Amino acid sequence: MIELINTNSSQIAAELQRARVRAGSPAMGMVMTLVIVVDEDDAEGAMLAARAASHEHPARVLGVILGDARGASEIIAQVGTGSGWTGETALIRLKGEVVKHSESVVLPLLLPDSPVAVWWPNHPPDDPANDALGRLAQRRITDAAAASRGKTRAMLQQCSAYTVGNTDLAWTRITSWRALLAAALDQQPLKVTHGSVTAERISPSADLLTAWLADRLKITVDRKNSAGPGITEVVLETNEGPIRISRTDGKLATFSSPDRPDRPVALKRRDLPELLAEELRRLDEDDVYAETARALLKLEAKK
Repeated sequence: MIELINTNSSQIAAELQRARVRAGSPAMGMVMTLVIVVDEDDAEGAMLAARAASHEHPARVLGVILGDARGASEIIAQVGTGSGWTGETALIRLKGEVVKHSESVVLPLLLPDSPVAVWWPNHPPDDPANDALGRLAQRRITDAAAASRGKTRAMLQQCSAYTVGNTDLAWTRITSWRALLAAALDQQPLKVTHGSVTAERISPSADLLTAWLADRLKITVDRKNSAGPGITEVVLETNEGPIRISRTDGKLATFSSPDRPDRPVALKRRDLPELLAEELRRLDEDDVYAETARALLKLEAKK
């Protein structure tokens, strides 16, 4: 890693080019630019997650740390390749007046003719699509579950601000649950009359799963609390008996359905790099998430 003090976008871009030459690969096959807007305290963890995700999605990864916006502008960057990265990386610290114009630093560093994703590991803007950096991206990734407080409010805010290209990792966390439930009803196309989702008291993912089931099946779905970890049980009531997926340890679930023996199902809680990699696989609109976000807002309005 090469550190640049009191630098600018042109110097960072030139150092990225030199890093490619040092790596012996002027063209590294990068498929996108990933911009990570993160606090100083969480920068290391976020960059490590992005490095793991880059094995599936080679990218130019730009970590942007927004410091104190008061005083004279200062830009410090650490630029490099290798060390487990499949593409290029730059960790950019902004201080002073330039914090208010972060897009002017990032825009010249975006890979030409390739998609851009922006990820806020914590403290996302209330309206990502209208954020200065969010406007540069085709994909905007937030994580309501990472909010230090007010996780439910954070999820509802992201649902309210939804626009094409937005997503939240709270939604990504229930991909396996949704796939398993959909497969269960494909295998036994029973009429579902009622449902319940049991999870930690504050779980944006459980709230989304509740809204998804209610919207898709047109039924009432109760939201129940447990000690966790995460979502611990989903029950779909039918006239023939319940379809139940129970996971108490965050790793292995028990799948039960009418007239069939119980069976174990792998349902491990996934790590952050896996979640990020999944979201970077698609850059088109997630219609189901959009519909679920609207459904969650409707459920909240009825309370």
